[in-house]
Amino acid sequence: MLEPIALVVLLCKTSAEHYRLCYERGQSRNPAMRIKVNGTHLFVDIVGSGLVAEGPVMVERPVVFVLHGGPGFDHSTMKPAFDPLAEVAQLVYYDHRGQGRSDRDDTARLNLDQWADDLRALIEVLGVEQPIVLGLSFGGFVAQNYAIRHGDKLHKLILASTVARMVPDRVYDAFEKFGGEGARKAAVDFWSGPNPDTTAVYMKECMPLYSRTEQHPDALRRAIMTPEVIAHFSRPGGENWTFDFRDRLAGISVPVLVTAGEIDPITPIAAVKEMADCIPDERLEFVSFPNCGHGVHRDDVNAFEVMKRFILEE
Repeated sequence: MLEPIALVVLLCKTSAEHYRLCYERGQSRNPAMRIKVNGTHLFVDIVGSGLVAEGPVMVERPVVFVLHGGPGFDHSTMKPAFDPLAEVAQLVYYDHRGQGRSDRDDTARLNLDQWADDLRALIEVLGVEQPIVLGLSFGGFVAQNYAIRHGDKLHKLILASTVARMVPDRVYDAFEKFGGEGARKAAVDFWSGPNPDTTAVYMKECMPLYSRTEQHPDALRRAIMTPEVIAHFSRPGGENWTFDFRDRLAGISVPVLVTAGEIDPITPIAAVKEMADCIPDERLEFVSFPNCGHGVHRDDVNAFEVMKRFILEE
């Protein structure tokens, strides 16, 4: 699942040399924030204080690891949008292995298990005892897998606009519902074989349906892209279409917040509910947002108030 898909157009129009230079510039700016885990270096950026003064004492704030979407994008697609959460927590943004300012890697190691294991290693290196993991879209795939594989090192889980499996026909049906037959055909053609022609049509017919709020062009320009990761993960028969966490979500033993947009065509509300139904009821808080699309925070900033409350709850 591409998040946000608009950036695919830039891949078609911008040379690989441009991305190499962007990557190298990103590497050179903050070398101290590249942390070695599992034989690779992840780019990490911290927003917010971990300790705050309250009268005569210093109080420790929750730590939230923020997992970006994609794959093939970087943490800048969530920054500064998610910075309001720093009012109540310390935020750890990072770029997944092979993406953004993190090290490139062989495609054999670009998979949901490796990305989840990298998060565990990062949490261990930073010495965070009670991590809260927040995953948006593809980042939610990684977050679910982290909860399944490393539930012993998890305090709370936030799953935003994400699903336990990707079902193409369900996505196509949603595009048809919100955009008509033209949107459905564009989605089928694109996901069956992305190329400049199918991408251009998808951008015209499908991208406006992702959310009611148009994304600022600068948000697209500042992202560092890794098209090879998108191509590997989302290829026909790739992990984007084969993963399925439904049977394993029942083992989650921490509080879980799920947020969903009721007019989201790429992670349709029915698919998000399917995921939520697999999580134990006593652990789950499910919040749907009317008239909101993919990444509900884009259409309703109240999503952050819901997340803040969940983060602070005992």
